[in-house]
Amino acid sequence: MISKAELLEAIAGKNRGLLATDTDKTAILAAVSRLEDYNPTPRPIEATDLLEGNWRLLYTTSNSLLNLGRVPLLQLGQIYQCVRTATAKIYNIAEVSNLPYLEGLVSVSARFTPVNERRVDVKFERSISGLQRLIGYQSPSNFIQQIEAGKKFPALDFGIESREQQGWLDITYLDNDLRIGRGNEGSVFVLTKR
Repeated sequence: MISKAELLEAIAGKNRGLLATDTDKTAILAAVSRLEDYNPTPRPIEATDLLEGNWRLLYTTSNSLLNLGRVPLLQLGQIYQCVRTATAKIYNIAEVSNLPYLEGLVSVSARFTPVNERRVDVKFERSISGLQRLIGYQSPSNFIQQIEAGKKFPALDFGIESREQQGWLDITYLDNDLRIGRGNEGSVFVLTKR
């Protein structure tokens, strides 16, 4: 059995996957698979107390997220996935920067629908991108409160209607402070509760 500490050690220094070599990726995915075999929460969708909260991304194989860190002159900051079980909402928030006072934000909100005890269907509903200062961004929780209050932001702020902007997510490991998920595009996500 692999421990959480061994997985965390394997992903340390990999900048959420941006710096992972092919050898690193193979070792990390093997460690993820071994830890998933010992999931202490076999019905994670029903464990709303564990699922609820702000999760910070530690590692992913998702090219759509990692590509944010590959844009020239752009530095990828923290990436969060905030789960609100009472409203069945997920908020993905990526902090980006390039120059002082030009820190940006790329965010997508989605509604999720449970399919079974570990899978949710995800339908993206809104995208917000812009400068953190103009948006008034202070923290993920504060930003989500503003979204839920119906605020329209001075940024690229638009609804998403396309059927192509949906997918699913399996929660394959969940405990008090670590969550592993696998998405419909084959991506793996390792997150820690903030």
